[in-house]
Amino acid sequence: MNKDSIQLINTAIIKSKESRLESSYEDRLSETCQKPAIKALSVAITHLSETQKITRDQAAIQIIETVRDLEKIWEDYVIMEGINNLKSILKTKQ
Repeated sequence: MNKDSIQLINTAIIKSKESRLESSYEDRLSETCQKPAIKALSVAITHLSETQKITRDQAAIQIIETVRDLEKIWEDYVIMEGINNLKSILKTKQ
């Protein structure tokens, strides 16, 4: 591929993300806050706060950090699986 095509593809990738982000943050936030999962998180925050004798703020942070840790672990796992699959493909082609 030539440099112009690569630049065009990269620009298109960025532009496509930009158009998704331009939607109203207020609408997205309001819609998300109405989901039953938010009520479940509120219950979990209260429960953790009471059982661990910590503030609700501390409980909320612990829950979010734990979910982020899980997400990162699975993200790393999926990336490693992909790398291993690519290595296998490359070995087979040799």
